[in-house]
Amino acid sequence: MAKEKTLYACQSCGYESARWLGCCPDCGQWNTFEERKAVTAAPSKTAEKAARYQTTRKTEIVALSQVEEKNEPRMSTGNEELDRVLGGGLVQGSAILLGGDPGIGKSTLLLQVAASLSQRMRVLYVSGEESARQIKMRAVRLKVPQDKLYVLAENDVESILEKCQGMQPDVLIIDSIQTMVSEDSGSAPGSVSQVRQSAGAIVRYAKETGTATFIVGHVTKEGSLAGPRVLEHMVDAVLYFEGDRQHEYRLLRAVKNRFGSVNELGVFEMRSEGMVPVPNPSETLLSQRARGTGGSVVFCTLQGSRPILCDLQALASQSFYSVPKRTVGGMDSGRVALLLAVMEKRAGKKLFNQDVYINVAGGLALNDPAADLAVCIAVASSLQGFALPTNLSVMGEIGLCGEVRPVSQVERRVAECVRLGFTELLVPKQNLKSLRPIEGVHVTGVDTLMQALAVVN
Repeated sequence: MAKEKTLYACQSCGYESARWLGCCPDCGQWNTFEERKAVTAAPSKTAEKAARYQTTRKTEIVALSQVEEKNEPRMSTGNEELDRVLGGGLVQGSAILLGGDPGIGKSTLLLQVAASLSQRMRVLYVSGEESARQIKMRAVRLKVPQDKLYVLAENDVESILEKCQGMQPDVLIIDSIQTMVSEDSGSAPGSVSQVRQSAGAIVRYAKETGTATFIVGHVTKEGSLAGPRVLEHMVDAVLYFEGDRQHEYRLLRAVKNRFGSVNELGVFEMRSEGMVPVPNPSETLLSQRARGTGGSVVFCTLQGSRPILCDLQALASQSFYSVPKRTVGGMDSGRVALLLAVMEKRAGKKLFNQDVYINVAGGLALNDPAADLAVCIAVASSLQGFALPTNLSVMGEIGLCGEVRPVSQVERRVAECVRLGFTELLVPKQNLKSLRPIEGVHVTGVDTLMQALAVVN
């Protein structure tokens, strides 16, 4: 007879302890231990459970040169932005994890994709959070085709996979993995062991049958995917939906992709009819830019292989606090503090009594060091009260000595700027070697921050 015992498991990393602990000794998180009952299975049951995770294919050791080269065929999802992030479309048998905050639009996007794919192949949309009637209501609101789209309101993994064996869908959507329950784990839904067991069974089914599978995952308050870290290692691609729910734009970013490049970015606009792809995000992000005022600079960033122009804004105003405020949105606050120190030490800009606010308009998050020069010029423009030319775009990395360092892929950045009508470009001087003259476009190269400020002022 199986013996029951009580264990305490960390909901962050899965560490198990015989007693409750305030701080997890493995991951260092506080108040994450949860009591659950563990069943010690008999040896035969343990062997049977382990056999479920063993692959049925037996392979031999071969030289890499003898492995047959084969291009994986891709299926278009009917959504250009999603295809871009996936690297060109869906790959047969791939498992894709889509994470994001509640209400960001994950279910809406996948329902639209499922409806589009259902016109060409068999698609099964499985929801453990909503009933079939609720999915129907959303489909009616989104005005998507429903005649060939099949739905299943179920959270039992074994039951879902049994029904999939009978239907044999080409595309399977699981919404969400935190609601799934596997009989192999006795813990509650959403726990580390349940997420691991459920995801393992679903991914194994996708690989064995060649079914392209989307798995929706919730995120924690820190912004990481809830559940064990091994969940991201199981799947072939990890996509994150970013953006403010109060903002109209959503950003879909790939942080892992075995069939394409990472850090690709897709831009969507949230409307009443659902997620609408934005084919030209640069033009959209600059459409409402304030002109003729100080503190606004256009900068071209690279999101994966995609150049995007954004409006980088700065506001410097006299501080009435003992410690001036530094508020940053869309950038690393530590990096901005470093740039402000360089401006004060190397360029003589007095910012010790100024509150400085930095914002990247449109909700875009920048981690590109090429934005350094644009930040400094935007702050100087607001501090001194001079407006920058509306056809000016700035890019360059700044060192602690005030030098302007070259940026990567400057040709693609410049081409995007020229395409949208920017004829005055301020770039690092070392990048001029790789740039060809462009008719009607004036490109200025600078070596130091002082030179750059002298050009624009």
